[in-house]
Amino acid sequence: MINTVRGEVKKLGKTYIHEHIKLDLSGHKKDPDTNYDDTNEVMLELKEIKEKGIDSIVEVTNRGMGRDVLAMVELAEKTGLNIIASTGFYKEPFFPEYFYQLSDKELIQMLIKDIEEGIDGTGIKAHVLGEVGTSYNEIHAAEKRLFDIIGDVHLNTGKPIFTHTTLGTMALEQIQILEEKKVNLEKVLIGHMDLNYNLEYHLRVADKGCYLGFDTIGKVNYQPDENRINLIKELVARGHENQIIISLDLTRKSHLKKYKGIGYSYLIDTFVPLLIKSGIKEETINKFLVQNPERLLSIP
Repeated sequence: MINTVRGEVKKLGKTYIHEHIKLDLSGHKKDPDTNYDDTNEVMLELKEIKEKGIDSIVEVTNRGMGRDVLAMVELAEKTGLNIIASTGFYKEPFFPEYFYQLSDKELIQMLIKDIEEGIDGTGIKAHVLGEVGTSYNEIHAAEKRLFDIIGDVHLNTGKPIFTHTTLGTMALEQIQILEEKKVNLEKVLIGHMDLNYNLEYHLRVADKGCYLGFDTIGKVNYQPDENRINLIKELVARGHENQIIISLDLTRKSHLKKYKGIGYSYLIDTFVPLLIKSGIKEETINKFLVQNPERLLSIP
């Protein structure tokens, strides 16, 4: 079963695995564009992708990132999408002050409560531990502590873990921490791997059994989509098609169509046709959008 903000479902259909519908990182980034709060425009765009065949979205905004579960419920009701909520903490410097003040045990209990009882007294249950992250080319002590805590919550709940790698770095180090905690790596999605254009690195991560998040599609300022497609083709050719999941990770108002951005429909309107044109079979793309997300998210 999979918990959504409107209750349990068995099937997800086509899924965007790593998204935000409301997010505020502007306090640290000092950029009003990163206060992602135009929920009306988000609603219109989500309605559009629902009409185009998308059924579910995993909302990976968590504690300290401006998470708004009531907005998730409202948008789920207005769009007809399954929206899956998350819990955890992001990365430094975005941890709330209480992350440093509370003990490991208190933080573990807090996250388990988000999963088993509901977030902030709403009764709306988180299903994903994410997005939990590390810094660029390093893991701060507080981030190592976070991964240890998340490992313990996973062992208590079985919930999948979604990570954030800054520009595709520190993936293997993240995996090592989770391995040491005895986490089931088949329930781990290593995020933003598409920002690292090193095939050997991807293969080393894939060989661990994790899922690889090609989840910043369309962010061509970081990486041209041609590179993403090349990596996907190489991974598929080597037998890893059951480990690839795709998404966009829109996080700024300027990513929305109203503000001249690519919008949520870019994945299915533009990127999927590019995959097909490159020779990737539609049944393989369905694995990226349907079977792989469902397998990762399903809890017996």
